[in-house]
Amino acid sequence: MSLKNKLNRLKPHISGGEVEKRTIPPSESARTEIPFLPKWESEKVSPYFLDQDYCLIREVKYPLSQKHGHYHFHDFLKAVDIWNKQPINHPLSAEGHSAEELFFFDTETTGLGGGVGNTIFLLGYASVIGENLVLRQHILPHPGAEVPLYQSFLENVNYKTLVTYNGKSFDWPQVKTRHTLVRDHVPKLPAFGHFDLFHAARRLWKHKLDRLKLADVEKDVLGIERQDDIPGFLAPMIYFDFIESKQPDGMLGIIKHNEIDILSLVTLYTHLTFQLCGIDNNQTRKESFEVGRWYAALGERDEAAKVLTKLVEGSDFTSLQAKLTLAYQSKKEQNWEMSLPLFIEVADTENPILSLEACIEAAKIYEHKIKDYKIALDYCLRALEIVRNNNTPMQKVQQQLEKRLNRLEGKFAKFTRYNQYSPTLDCL
Repeated sequence: MSLKNKLNRLKPHISGGEVEKRTIPPSESARTEIPFLPKWESEKVSPYFLDQDYCLIREVKYPLSQKHGHYHFHDFLKAVDIWNKQPINHPLSAEGHSAEELFFFDTETTGLGGGVGNTIFLLGYASVIGENLVLRQHILPHPGAEVPLYQSFLENVNYKTLVTYNGKSFDWPQVKTRHTLVRDHVPKLPAFGHFDLFHAARRLWKHKLDRLKLADVEKDVLGIERQDDIPGFLAPMIYFDFIESKQPDGMLGIIKHNEIDILSLVTLYTHLTFQLCGIDNNQTRKESFEVGRWYAALGERDEAAKVLTKLVEGSDFTSLQAKLTLAYQSKKEQNWEMSLPLFIEVADTENPILSLEACIEAAKIYEHKIKDYKIALDYCLRALEIVRNNNTPMQKVQQQLEKRLNRLEGKFAKFTRYNQYSPTLDCL
């Protein structure tokens, strides 16, 4: 890069202004030859030139009426509207945002590890613009072209909230690492919020999915079937081959894989919203429980109660889980009259794990709040019996229960002696 070009790029930073979008004179761009350019252009890919180097950009527009899996893209607009109409304290709430401000983002890299040795060779994102979902992908044609890659990505980026799948742990930290290497030559990374849908998927579907890769969630939850998809683990190998041969065919397969990933983020965010807000008519009882439990963990008591109270009728496992969660929530609020009957109901069931947990909690309330040491002893003994009959070693739990039992026996004996020898009114 010439000294003149470096000084020109620094001008906006010296003046305190924003980095100005640079228009490349035709004479400069003409000096850079793009291998297989007609093939790229036939796939809606065009070059972006910068200082006699370049990256590639693909742009595709989808009408909001288009369907991807179980949902149309315009359902995403409804999802954002739902959050804005019923404000709830939730990590995925889009309250205060318009649909255009959410930015669905995914990358492809040369490896799965972190650090400077891992290069991002594809930055992909989609957002709503007008009546379309617009998807753009910025492609690194060779390892030395990161300046045009990040310049092209950052000069037009306009978002308030990223939506990713495991992006908090991988994609965005990797972007920050690579950006550090070229930060003197490209715009700063803007501040933003972040919705990581991986954590939501794990909460809602870990009970039924052995793996929680996006492709598994697509197939088993979202109704998306990939055709002739290139597995993600082959992406680095294909990219290295592309660097050597310049042939775009393999890269086009990776680009398509990345495109489906991004479109699926839109569908997944829509589906999660409909699940969390009670809009999905096909929601299973187990999914409803996980939603309620999540609200309870967030301290959204009213939302948790609204979801969980619909599940408590019955004696199936989900009903018992709902009762136990409601009991814990009431206990946290120190509402013993509400929590104790629920713990007792679960304690009286034949499910050993849940019954054990409920017996212990009932014993605590009877000991510390009601001061009925006899009943507390009964529940403690029932809990010990469950532990001793359980085939799974529970040594720590047994030790804690035996300690509680000794304490309760002492309290009960003292209470009995006091009542036996204390004077009564008849003696006065």
